[in-house]
Amino acid sequence: MTRIYKHRLFWPVVALAALLLACTLKRPDILGISVLDGHLFGAPIDILRNSAPLLLVSLGMTLVIATRGIDLSVGATVAIAGAVALTFIAGSHDPGSLGTALGAIVVALGLCLVLGSFNGFLVSGLGIQPIIATLILMTAGRGVAMLITGGQITTVNSAPFAALASGFLLGLPVAALIAYGVFIVIALLVRRTALGMLLEAVGINPDASRLAGVKSKTLVFTVYTLCGALAGLAGLIFASNTMAADANNAGLFIELDAILAVVIGGTSLAGGKFNLGGTLVGVLIITTLNLTVTVLGISPLVTPMFKAIVVIAVTLMMSPRLRGMLAGLRERRRYQEVNA
Repeated sequence: MTRIYKHRLFWPVVALAALLLACTLKRPDILGISVLDGHLFGAPIDILRNSAPLLLVSLGMTLVIATRGIDLSVGATVAIAGAVALTFIAGSHDPGSLGTALGAIVVALGLCLVLGSFNGFLVSGLGIQPIIATLILMTAGRGVAMLITGGQITTVNSAPFAALASGFLLGLPVAALIAYGVFIVIALLVRRTALGMLLEAVGINPDASRLAGVKSKTLVFTVYTLCGALAGLAGLIFASNTMAADANNAGLFIELDAILAVVIGGTSLAGGKFNLGGTLVGVLIITTLNLTVTVLGISPLVTPMFKAIVVIAVTLMMSPRLRGMLAGLRERRRYQEVNA
């Protein structure tokens, strides 16, 4: 029992369970899952689908933070991906064809790879601090998206592209299958190969890892490129959900939610050790929190306040110093009781 209590994911999982319990107390049937037209429906399925874009962005953010970096441009990349994809579809001769949808996806992801590579080059090649390097694209990215869409909200009608967010496969949402499939692939790569250890080595001490033969610059460049691609994939899901490219609002503040998810999951912003499983729990907490606010009838305008409360509570309970102080108080009380 003590080992479970001391596990780094104990309090995040408790927070997630508390949010689900609050929803259940308000609506006892909310966690039920039904089958309609061969597809699964219900709040848990909605959580999986709605968490897909944030999970993709958070996965890339986790790997970047593991190398002692940060990527503030993922929100802008999300907007650019949606703008490119929908503009491509809108300008095609057959917007509803599968080929057009696939072409839009390939072009958008290719551009996002270039954007991620740009960030990686600034950080690893030129040695610019990550927060400054990615702030460049964060500032200019939405302007680029506005130029692509001509300053308008671009809307299209394409069933194949819409299937990214609203489609189902094997009874499950396509968006969830994509995001959680990517999660499994990345988790296997970083934990079943030496890649995870090398990333942690670069994050702990990049100079020492370089002297030990680790190609730290290549790894840093790679994780920023991957982060851009994952943000682009999230942007495609965002655009597919609304079938509209809104350069001003698509992916707005998602970089902050991604950083929160990473921190809640126990990954240190100082780099080094990282926890993909913890990031997944953090993403589920943030997504479930949005659902809880809606179920409880609280205005969405105050959602950031509740998000801050949950983050503060979880991070405090995960703090080694605070847990050490609480353990010391328990020991002192036990000593007083024995000697009373």
